[in-house]
Amino acid sequence: HNMYKEFRDVTINGAVSQMYSEMAGRHRAHPNTIQIINTATLAASECKRDHILEMHDSKLKYPVIRKMPLVSKKLRATFTAKRPMTFVR
Repeated sequence: HNMYKEFRDVTINGAVSQMYSEMAGRHRAHPNTIQIINTATLAASECKRDHILEMHDSKLKYPVIRKMPLVSKKLRATFTAKRPMTFVR
């Protein structure tokens, strides 16, 4: 079967690794049964897939998760008796 896939990555090798992982996970395809015909770096106007197009928004923001204040060196401990506070007031 033929497929057209788009992946976002810094390098083409990273995108190929993503493709092998996706094909193994979703389609149970072994790497030796996959034949890559072409790889290319696409401009934003050439992208077709929705999960790639939604990343083209210039106002895209990600939530800040677990923004914890840095504790001074003398107050740090390897083991503590209470859970850390994971939100900033």
